[in-house]
Amino acid sequence: MLSAGDKAPSFTLPSVDGGDEVSDPWTEGPTVLAFFKVTCPVCKMVAPMLTKLSEAGVRVVAVGEDPPDAITAYNEAEGQRVPSLSQPPPYDVSAAYGLEAVPTIFYISPDGEILQAVPGWNRDTWNALAAEAGAKEPLSTPDDGLRPFRPG
Repeated sequence: MLSAGDKAPSFTLPSVDGGDEVSDPWTEGPTVLAFFKVTCPVCKMVAPMLTKLSEAGVRVVAVGEDPPDAITAYNEAEGQRVPSLSQPPPYDVSAAYGLEAVPTIFYISPDGEILQAVPGWNRDTWNALAAEAGAKEPLSTPDDGLRPFRPG
């Protein structure tokens, strides 16, 4: 898996919100790129955290390993309200990032440098990434009912 200091691989994928092509979303500003799959239980658990991160003013773009209609239904059901892209098999973008599991998030600078890479869910690591990205409050606290750690 790519890590901090690596260059984010360039890509173009269709948006599920209208089908427009989106290329290298981090060029518009620092971006959290979140990879997920609609059947992944940990992805479902963190979907609201991506929305919370976005609502805190952090640019978040989700990349689903699913067809657009499945991603749209997932976003509605799981409360994931962030721009979402659809990646068809054989998941070339995921392979370029060296994904081993979903969810995996990458915090990417406008010049394409990966600042952080986080596989799975780890409350402390996600909260630290959120703080670095400019969120004023933690995404998750011990009393919110989420486990502190879940591998992808």
